[in-house]
Amino acid sequence: MTSQSLAGKTVLVTGAARGIGEHTARVAAARGARVALVGLEPERLAAVARDLNAGARDLNAGAGASADAGDRHVWYECDVTDQASLEQAVRGTVEALGGIDAVVANAGVANRGTIAVGDIEAFVRTVDVNLIGVMRTVGATVEHVIASRGYFLLVSSAAAFTVLPGMAAYCASKAGVEQFGNAIRLELAHRGVAVGTAHPVWIDTDMVRDAKDDLPEFGDTLRKLPWPLNTYTSVEACATAFVDGIERRRRRIYVPRAIAAIQALRTITTGPIADAIVGRAARRSVPLMEEQVRKLGRAFGAHTATSATTRERS
Repeated sequence: MTSQSLAGKTVLVTGAARGIGEHTARVAAARGARVALVGLEPERLAAVARDLNAGARDLNAGAGASADAGDRHVWYECDVTDQASLEQAVRGTVEALGGIDAVVANAGVANRGTIAVGDIEAFVRTVDVNLIGVMRTVGATVEHVIASRGYFLLVSSAAAFTVLPGMAAYCASKAGVEQFGNAIRLELAHRGVAVGTAHPVWIDTDMVRDAKDDLPEFGDTLRKLPWPLNTYTSVEACATAFVDGIERRRRRIYVPRAIAAIQALRTITTGPIADAIVGRAARRSVPLMEEQVRKLGRAFGAHTATSATTRERS
């Protein structure tokens, strides 16, 4: 597959304050892209943008260009569940950077609890951010990506084709992202736009660390999963895989690559055999997890940004 350089291209990343979004922005910038960082936590977004712009100025100066070449990287505080907020961020990006060549729809959250023991509003919020937020992001940017014959990377998960107790809303939202991507790929192909979905498993981010810290039983369950579902990948390696995929306009990105085999076996991982195996362990683990959820007293991780409503975290 032919690789297309990101040098001089504009990449918009949601959920860019930390984690996968932040590091994807850093890798894209290192390969010459102009980056729009979109998300919550304005202080973190501003710090990442300052860091990227300082690096760009140092590179320009080293190449003999003016060190004061203007900012190549911009940031916008934005809630992906708010269409007006998204559209304002997109307008700002186009005005500052001249267009949009690729979009990484990455913002996401993971709630705590089961359907019997958990806050239903947190379930709804998870779907709103993870799935509806992706739809809104694409809707806000599609005109500009069509104009550039660009690329969308929609961040789904291995949870799109595997299931675990305590992850009902997360699994549902990520399966929705996968199918949304499959459908719009067909809708946009004749316009020269490519669409990919990303399917990481466990990435070493605040979101995953928080889940294990909050619910020890959840962490025990993860350790007992079979390979490759029990593997952990650094956030830097995940971001590199994402940017490689953007450059190659890949249809699917698996992190690690072995997760592709699990996707191929999805009729087994979501079928009666898996129900029997996972269900046997769940009879013990779910009551323990539910008790931990009760004691926790909150619906999202400690590092999940919040405002008047619970905000997104990648």
